[in-house]
Amino acid sequence: MSKKIKVIELFAGVGGFRLGLEKSNYKIVWSNQWEPSTKKQHASMVYEARFGKANHSNENINEVVSRNVEEIPDHDLLVGGFPCQDYSVATTLHNSKGLKGKKGVLWWSIHKILENKKNKPKYLFLENVDRLLKSPVSQRGRDFAVMLQSLNNLGYAVEWRVINAAEYGMPQRRRRIFFLAYHKSTEVYKTLQKSNKIDWIIKEGTIASAFPVIQSNVMQEFQLRGNLVEITNEFNKTGKISPFLNTGLLIKGKVYTTKTKPKYNGQKTVLGDILQNGEVSSEFFIDENDKPKWEYLKGAKKEKRKTKNGFEYNYTEGGMIYPDALDNASRTIITGEGGKSPSRFKHVVDSDRGLRRLTPVELERLNMFPINHTKLDNITDAKRAFFMGNALVVGVVEKIGDVLFRKIRSL
Repeated sequence: MSKKIKVIELFAGVGGFRLGLEKSNYKIVWSNQWEPSTKKQHASMVYEARFGKANHSNENINEVVSRNVEEIPDHDLLVGGFPCQDYSVATTLHNSKGLKGKKGVLWWSIHKILENKKNKPKYLFLENVDRLLKSPVSQRGRDFAVMLQSLNNLGYAVEWRVINAAEYGMPQRRRRIFFLAYHKSTEVYKTLQKSNKIDWIIKEGTIASAFPVIQSNVMQEFQLRGNLVEITNEFNKTGKISPFLNTGLLIKGKVYTTKTKPKYNGQKTVLGDILQNGEVSSEFFIDENDKPKWEYLKGAKKEKRKTKNGFEYNYTEGGMIYPDALDNASRTIITGEGGKSPSRFKHVVDSDRGLRRLTPVELERLNMFPINHTKLDNITDAKRAFFMGNALVVGVVEKIGDVLFRKIRSL
């Protein structure tokens, strides 16, 4: 058996990255999960219940890295679905060895590990919402540019792709950006450096090998210029469109980016495939008295509304498919999926026993988690739904992780 690749999992949630990677030859040597807005650390409780307490940290990661990054074990691969915040740079440090973010402290915690660990991780595998490529509104793409340049400064090349899991046969229409980084000391970096960049993005790269694509337009190329403060202040100040397209790579400060379309003709899983049959308790069924409210919230609207200050305005909103179609992949799960209250965004399905919401098991299935992975004493169904609204689709991690492992071992 090949030697396992050592991994640390940050912003671990209930362990989506771990579930996907441990199906290949990866070993999680340390994990961290901390939810700053809650007293009870429910996600960490679930993580420990499923994977054990050994080498798991339930402490603010920023405090850990500020204290001593060497508390974190040496590892080959750093993974995490870090929260999307403001990644802009406030000022240089006095010793000019690094930069501090204003709000994006969690990204800068990753940066601090990469910058200060004596034995730096060779690879990164990260996930975020796809709006990262075009935020903030005032400087489209600036946040991603800051991240790319910070990784470039630390000696990494980066490839990225926005992946909609359903376009590759998975049960949920969930769009997320996944990006991989390779340190300049690795054979993957050296191979990428010598490669034809279009071929890497479209055919030869790790993500392209896991999720094939068709290129739909010409490659765009540009150089990232300036330090992180300069990029924060000046990047795309006059542009209304982000220069970063849904697929691309960065190496030695040069960005190559293009728009791609998925290439997939395999089997597809739809919402109807993941439903529980005859196992759903009455609490998930919609009360007759609530049906008009559900229909109103899901329906099209064209009405006058008034603000608290008395300002009257015209409000319009398109209708949604109600109940949700069973012959298509599910809409994206949201964190507010749980609870009985009517909502425009919660899923509703039609069953033999009437209209109902999705169960925690069905939400787990939509993210390709094991059945009842989040079931634990004192964890409510609403909290389990919240976990899945924050989670990633495990199948995406599994496929990318498998290709990455084979690429690392073959070079």
